[in-house]
Amino acid sequence: MSAQNFWGSKWSYIVGGVMIGIIVSIGFNMTSPGHASQDGNVIYQPASMPPPADPQDLNVANQLSNAFAAVAKDVNPSVVTIFTESTIKMSGQSFNGSPFEQFFGDDFFNHFFQRRSPQGDMKQHGLGSGVIVDSDGIILTNNHVVKDADDIKVRLMDGREFKAEVKGTDSQTDLAVISIDASDLKPIKLGDSDKARVGDWVLAIGSPLQPELEHTVTAGIISAKGRSGVGLSQYEDFIQTDAAINPGNSGGGMVNLHGELVGINAAIATQNGGFMGIGFAIPVNLAKKVMSDILEKGKVVRGWLGVYIQTITPEIAKALNLNRSKGVIVSKVQKDSPAEKYGLKDEDVVIKFNGKDVANSTELSTWVAGSSPDAEITLTVLRDGDEKDINIKLGELTPDKQNLADGTSQFDKVGLTVSNITNDVSGKYHLPDNVKGVVITSVNPNGIAAANGLREGDIVVKLNKSMIESVDQFSDVLNNVDDGDMVLFFIQRGRANLYVAFQMPEK
Repeated sequence: MSAQNFWGSKWSYIVGGVMIGIIVSIGFNMTSPGHASQDGNVIYQPASMPPPADPQDLNVANQLSNAFAAVAKDVNPSVVTIFTESTIKMSGQSFNGSPFEQFFGDDFFNHFFQRRSPQGDMKQHGLGSGVIVDSDGIILTNNHVVKDADDIKVRLMDGREFKAEVKGTDSQTDLAVISIDASDLKPIKLGDSDKARVGDWVLAIGSPLQPELEHTVTAGIISAKGRSGVGLSQYEDFIQTDAAINPGNSGGGMVNLHGELVGINAAIATQNGGFMGIGFAIPVNLAKKVMSDILEKGKVVRGWLGVYIQTITPEIAKALNLNRSKGVIVSKVQKDSPAEKYGLKDEDVVIKFNGKDVANSTELSTWVAGSSPDAEITLTVLRDGDEKDINIKLGELTPDKQNLADGTSQFDKVGLTVSNITNDVSGKYHLPDNVKGVVITSVNPNGIAAANGLREGDIVVKLNKSMIESVDQFSDVLNNVDDGDMVLFFIQRGRANLYVAFQMPEK
């Protein structure tokens, strides 16, 4: 039984039980109002009428209702519905001879399935939302709304439709900027998500589930801020809300009672596929940075600190005699990085970023990456039990530095990618315990590494006779090999050890 069917049947049982209880109680006259006396006898008395509503309370409720209505009327024209069309390649897989066919029989498959799925192209349609941020047709939405779309169409609240063009996307924050050929549109007012408070009222506006429900407005509060480690994107600093969000709301606006955009609705946490009171929005301050980079520079530029970090756990806190289990510990400072230049050290515990408490590694990474290169930041760290402020001027995070930060590195010149040995990597390649080196995670079939027999899953133990224990070390050694010189790999493949040597290609 699927989870959805389980919960569906569970709730059916509960409702059915209630109805049976009501019927039985009516039959036995058990629903008369009353209360139990001390001796257990029931004393019956007329039910009292509730007191009339306090006019002052009604006035407050009406004020809030009027505020919701005014904000919805003002903001709704700035929210759009986005339709996408994508092409999916069909492989034409067959069920012939499968265990399913053997179990269910030919008649079952002939009745419910085609013998072979369709081949060729299939069109897939998507629905999402967006917000107008410029009167000349600039629209902010989610990356996952427009990702891989062959055709994008935008519908305004007045019913007009326009073909849209992607100006730029950022998968690491799940944001995208698109544009339509229109003018005199009503842009949304951009707020300040740093000033938004837990408990503040917000409205979510978008097009949930189907086009006929476009411009749906729901209300709730900000339930939490700074949600990270959710696993939805590389950089996370979500605003959590209980305003109802459903599929199709993605890319729509979360606004405060001043009609200001404070977040871009992005996702929900659910056990049944529908809204369960937990929705997430990308803070508008992060969205503004990404959007301005895309429009002004054609790409997103990010700050670079140059450290390997991990979240402080209760066990690490206990081992380090810390009185807190929040923050991040620096496990390694990268060579020639801003962190090294300005004096950050291994085992420093970062507890604050520009005065804001740091909860975990994802949060710190998001704040650093959300800063501009050359930005000056202040990290508050615990070092040998003492609290210390370190002022650092950030560098720019480039793809090669990003790969190193992620524990991987790609070497196009020789045609391979290597990764640090993590639990996930060990599990994927069934590596022996306590093995040291780096793992080759991909090999370009047309590259020189493949031509000389290197394979995915090989463990590089030595490179040019130097012991290798990290991607950093591998990168340092390989990048110091001149064009035309020989390079020597010592690898472990299963139970075998072997050498592989070849000449570095010349430019």
